[in-house]
Amino acid sequence: MTDTTTRRSQAPHVLIIVQNLPVPLDRRVWLECQALVARGYHVSVICPKGPGDPARQHLDGVDIYKYAPAPEADGFLGFAWEFAFSWVRTASLSLKAWRHRRFDIIQACNPPDTYWLLALLWRARGVRFVFDHHDLNPELFISRFGRPRGLAQRLEYLGLRWLERRTFRTADRVISTNESYKAIAVNRGGRRPGHVTVVRSGPDTRRMRPIYPENPRPADGIELAYLGIMGPQDGVDQVLLVVEELVHKRGRTTVTATLLGFGDCLEDLKAQSTQLGLDDHVTFTGRVDRVAIAEYLSRADIGLCPDLKTPLNDLSTMNKTMEYMAYALPSVSFDLTETRVSGEDSLLYVPSGDIAAFADAVERLIDDPDLRIELGTRGRERVASELDWRPQAESYVAVFDEVSGFSRPGPAVPEDSSVMTEDAQGRRYVDLDDTEEFGRYLLERRAPQ
Repeated sequence: MTDTTTRRSQAPHVLIIVQNLPVPLDRRVWLECQALVARGYHVSVICPKGPGDPARQHLDGVDIYKYAPAPEADGFLGFAWEFAFSWVRTASLSLKAWRHRRFDIIQACNPPDTYWLLALLWRARGVRFVFDHHDLNPELFISRFGRPRGLAQRLEYLGLRWLERRTFRTADRVISTNESYKAIAVNRGGRRPGHVTVVRSGPDTRRMRPIYPENPRPADGIELAYLGIMGPQDGVDQVLLVVEELVHKRGRTTVTATLLGFGDCLEDLKAQSTQLGLDDHVTFTGRVDRVAIAEYLSRADIGLCPDLKTPLNDLSTMNKTMEYMAYALPSVSFDLTETRVSGEDSLLYVPSGDIAAFADAVERLIDDPDLRIELGTRGRERVASELDWRPQAESYVAVFDEVSGFSRPGPAVPEDSSVMTEDAQGRRYVDLDDTEEFGRYLLERRAPQ
């Protein structure tokens, strides 16, 4: 029996590579890690450090190796340096992970589309490669810079297409976040449909559910919320324009907005808020964890999805949409193809970039409490019954069972037979089965008096 065969008859070791976010802050990747651990896999992760993160930690059965990220990129050369720096640090940490425990499968999550080369190098040691397709980098380029003009931009765009193609073709299996991404893997990446599995980024709705907030918003106020990355393609500046429209032009002075997250545009957004005279109405939290997300989304009245209709956004699944739904938060979104797939009739949709229409939809929710209850209830029911992570976790682990030949019975998300009335911090969950109390909560967003 060869060394590779011996190792694969035992519990396989999966090495997951992430460059975009630290783990466990990357909620999709962390749910994936937990699903693999629940089914008997050994799991390690290589990712950048967040503020205050250690270089090495063992958390909930997962070994995490972290490196200090490169300085923020500026321009093509800056991005190239960031990718090269991260690739070299990841390659070095993969050697450390191998010395600790030989791995059988590498899963790389994009962006960027550069880790196919590392997977190719490890293939000589019998390591298989699974590509978890999180982003469309060619579409991201067009969304940020427009159609390529001039020789330099054309070369950059063609380089992104080449890297994407090499990633698809090197992978043993591809995991796509939705059907639109799967179509690209098949049509542009040349993959067989049977080698591409859709695993949506659904929340674990048993735990991601409304709590009674410890610091509810003022009784006479209306709180808007944005959750997500704050990059040039995310449209967070549209939130500020909507708040300006509501507060300064329509006299909705009790409206406030809490913007949860971080990214390249955070400081520019803060400056824009000041310029628009919104500092008394807008709060930037910066980086937030699951505890803070539960607090803020449980106290907010309306969720905001400001992603403009671009080649990237139109085909991407927005995690924020399903997270708002998990917290029964009625939401307004620009009209995007995949957002409609996620939200169906539980959101209000307006034409992309139409600030007045977006503000109209927010005002409609402010003035119609029954509609807030209806959409919040409908969104919660849909995300729990149709978009929950549990069935997605089974599809996800099945990819690794197929690649490794290993299989252990049991759920990928273990069932909890106890009825949970509190979260890990001792905060009370809202009773979703008590229709009267749930409706009262959706209006007041606070514990009963």
